[in-house]
Amino acid sequence: MKLLKLVPDNTNIGFLKWRNIAFAISSLLMIASIFFIVTKGLNYGVDFIGGQMVRVTFTQSAEAPVEELRGKISSLGYGDATIQRFGKENQVSIRMKLPAGADEKPELANEMASKITAKLKTDYKGVVIDGVDSVSGKVSSELFSKGLWALIAAILGVSAYIWLRFEWQFGVGAIWALVHDVLLTLGLFSVTGMEFDLNTIAALLTIIGYSLNDTIVVYDRIRENLKKYRKMEMGALLDLSVNETLSRTIMTSLTILSPLFVLVLFGPGVIFGFSLAMTFGIFVGTYSSVYMAAPILIWLKVGPDSFIPAEGAGEKTDRNNEGYGAQV
Repeated sequence: MKLLKLVPDNTNIGFLKWRNIAFAISSLLMIASIFFIVTKGLNYGVDFIGGQMVRVTFTQSAEAPVEELRGKISSLGYGDATIQRFGKENQVSIRMKLPAGADEKPELANEMASKITAKLKTDYKGVVIDGVDSVSGKVSSELFSKGLWALIAAILGVSAYIWLRFEWQFGVGAIWALVHDVLLTLGLFSVTGMEFDLNTIAALLTIIGYSLNDTIVVYDRIRENLKKYRKMEMGALLDLSVNETLSRTIMTSLTILSPLFVLVLFGPGVIFGFSLAMTFGIFVGTYSSVYMAAPILIWLKVGPDSFIPAEGAGEKTDRNNEGYGAQV
């Protein structure tokens, strides 16, 4: 019985012939992401701006009245609430931003929480307050700064690793791919207005790890082929390397994306942002390994003779593959 192969052994796709178009589209998307982040900003969650979270269970009903709750809590004058189901259908978390002046007067935040819980107990019979959690403005700012530094440290660590393992051109390519992935994911959150919290930071760090892993696999094959095919044109060599790692890339991506799609469609609302960020990031990370990390080596003047000394007469086992050269 033959094994199922998603990618045939003789796959010969000319990815790099679309590199200029792909680069132009990606550059426009990155610029658009920066524009929306600067002008519209991100919808920071309680983790980053401070606030109160009230966890509630409606024991007298099978499902929590989420839309009705939003209206009732908004009528208290503290602004719109972020309400999400968690656990069972009759359990919700109500998150509110800190009222003005709460940093100087913490009692204002406690007063808001008391009014919300009193409103719930008055309007709904059998309601149970499972807990009230507070995040001060000072703590939230520390969480934001630490999350930001975690992203920066991850990108710098990745670049240092690539630089030491390969060459500086490969390090630049890896950084460019990672910046591309992070910027587009942040742009998605800015455009959609989804809440940006610590779960999103965790998703971004995971995306960085995945994108790096996929990029290293492609780069490792490129380095091997640079030693083997000294006369092959660089675009053809990159196409060859991407095609040789395509089976591994597709299998890895599908394995990760399959459960993520289920979480996006049927998962709890509490982790929807995390699930969507991961799904989008894995897709973008796979794309960037091919169309961001690989083509930049051409623009940085990397060639078969860039790092490897000229081979001797007995080592000339070059295979100038015309099939790949013709497609670039």
